[in-house]
Amino acid sequence: MPEGIQLFTGNSNRDLAQEIADYLSISVGEATVSTFSDGEITVRLQENVRGSDVYVVQSTCTPVNNNLMELLLMVDALKRASAGRITAVMPYYGYARQDRKAQPRVPISARLIADLLTISGIDRVLTIDLHAGQIQGFFDIPVDHLYAAPVLSEYMKEKYVNETVVVSPDAGGVERARSFAKRIDASLAIIDKRREKANVSEVMHVIGEVDGMDAILFDDMIDTAGTITQAAAALKENGAKRVVATCAHAVLSGPALQRINDSVLEDVIVTNTIPMEDKKAQCSKLTVLSVAALLGEAIRRIHEETSVSSLFA
Repeated sequence: MPEGIQLFTGNSNRDLAQEIADYLSISVGEATVSTFSDGEITVRLQENVRGSDVYVVQSTCTPVNNNLMELLLMVDALKRASAGRITAVMPYYGYARQDRKAQPRVPISARLIADLLTISGIDRVLTIDLHAGQIQGFFDIPVDHLYAAPVLSEYMKEKYVNETVVVSPDAGGVERARSFAKRIDASLAIIDKRREKANVSEVMHVIGEVDGMDAILFDDMIDTAGTITQAAAALKENGAKRVVATCAHAVLSGPALQRINDSVLEDVIVTNTIPMEDKKAQCSKLTVLSVAALLGEAIRRIHEETSVSSLFA
C-alpha cells in the first residue's frame, strides 16, 4: 500500500472509485457529500488529510453541474484542510465538446471549466480520452491524459479474430480510429456524414472496404447514439458481416439506449468512466470494461514520482 496517499470520491462514480482503491490496496476516504433541501451541496471531510497526497475521483457526467460543483467543493475543503497535493481524477471530463468558438457569441466552456478547477486549488488533473487533446493546453498545471484504447483493444483482440476493419464514424475521428486499428492489426474505413444540427446526423457513404468484414465503429464517446446507429446501418448496407461499436465514454443520453436496442449493432463495448449499472439493465447489447487498473496504476506512479508516459500509449 502506498504511504501518504488518500483517495476520496463524490457521488458521480463511487463504484469506480472503490475499484481504484482496491487496486491500490487502500480504502476510500470518509467524506460526506450531500445537499440541503434547496439543492445547495455541502461537503465535510471526516479524515485528517494534512500533508497527504490526495486524489479525488469524480466524473463530471449527468447530472453534470452537480458533479462538477461537488468536485470543486471537495477540492476547496481539501485545500483548506492543508492537503499536501490535490489531484482531480476525472475519468470523464464534462463540457469537453465545447472546446472552441464554433460560431459567434458562444463560450469556450471547456476552458472555463479548466479555469474553475485550477482556481479551486487542484495541483494536477488525471483524465481519460479528452474529446480534444488540446484541452490539456487550457490548464497551467500538469495534465495526465490517458487513453482507454489499451483496455478496449485487449477485449477486441480476444473477441474478434476474423478479418476486421475499424471505422471512424466521422472525419474528425480518423486519427483516433487509425491508432486503434494499428493496435488490433485491422484496416481502416471512414463514414462520410453531414451534420445538419446538433445531435442530428445524416450518413452519406462509406470510404474504404467493409464487405464481408467485421466492422468496429470506434469513437471517444457515444451520446444520443444517432451517429453510431446510422453509421452501423450504412456499414451493413455496404456488406459488413457484423457491426459493433466501442468508445471510452458512454454518455447515452436521450433516446440512445432505444436506438441501440433497435439498431443492427451486435455489441457496444464501453468503459465505466461513466456509471453504467442502470443503462446496462436497459440494454443487453452493452459490454462494460473497467478502467480502474489503468487509473490506479497512473495514481500509483504519480504518487511515487515515476514515469506515467507508458500508460499514455
